[in-house]
Amino acid sequence: MSSLWKSTAVTLEMIKWEHSIFALPFALTGAVLAAGAWPSLRVLGWIIVCMVAARSAAMAFNRLVDAKLDSANPRTAMRALPAGALTNRFVAGFVLLSAAVFLLGAAMLNRLTLFLAPIALAVVLAYSYMKRVTRWSHLVLGLALGIAPSAAWIAVRGSLEPRIVVLTLAVLLWVGGFDVLYACQDFEHDRSAGLNSIPQAFGREAAFWIARLMHLAMLATLCWLVALFGLGKLAALGIAVVALLLLYEHLIVSPNDLRRMNAAFFTLNGVISVVFFGFVTADVLLRR
Repeated sequence: MSSLWKSTAVTLEMIKWEHSIFALPFALTGAVLAAGAWPSLRVLGWIIVCMVAARSAAMAFNRLVDAKLDSANPRTAMRALPAGALTNRFVAGFVLLSAAVFLLGAAMLNRLTLFLAPIALAVVLAYSYMKRVTRWSHLVLGLALGIAPSAAWIAVRGSLEPRIVVLTLAVLLWVGGFDVLYACQDFEHDRSAGLNSIPQAFGREAAFWIARLMHLAMLATLCWLVALFGLGKLAALGIAVVALLLLYEHLIVSPNDLRRMNAAFFTLNGVISVVFFGFVTADVLLRR
């Protein structure tokens, strides 16, 4: 039993489960916009269960699929699987359990969420193979996280409206942009291993410009979202704060200096998602 708990703890550390905060606030934003208020605690609870479970399945699956690649990359060689701290069998079991919890959560919401759940699961798992296929794998990761607000909308309303897909597009661009930056760390490894990425295809300098353009497009998309939902000054202020945080993120890293990439990737992006959720939710609730 102690071995099981130890392996579970190592797995949770490996997948950085606490980083579910990246997409979770955007999912909750979708839920609040769908309800025009706080959704019921039951619905919110199952949305959170689905989000954490889907991300856990996707991250563990990614570590399983990339174990051999990780062992050859100095940056990732000490991850749990290549280092021998976990077995492939245990991680595969964790993936299956997380996927089952996700499907259970979807079933507890409504018929459409259950019907679409296998498709969503396929998208989040497929990302693990994309670097072997296309340099635009960053956008697939963006889609994997970006479906969260649309899925939350469906969880609340039992149907999908085109206007919430705008928030999915915004999250896709946001995640895709910062994943392009993060991939600059593996420029040499990706090239030697024959993996595809925007930095590997175009070089670090061009990759930084592509990430900047993605984030500018994200901000424009968020402005479109505010207009579509008739949101007010608080939501607009939230976008302004997000813009400043993105600017700071781009200022603390450069093609020739990636030392602060973890601060930009993990800390700032978590703050960005929480800030946007907070301002939009306040706008919605105060306008009731």
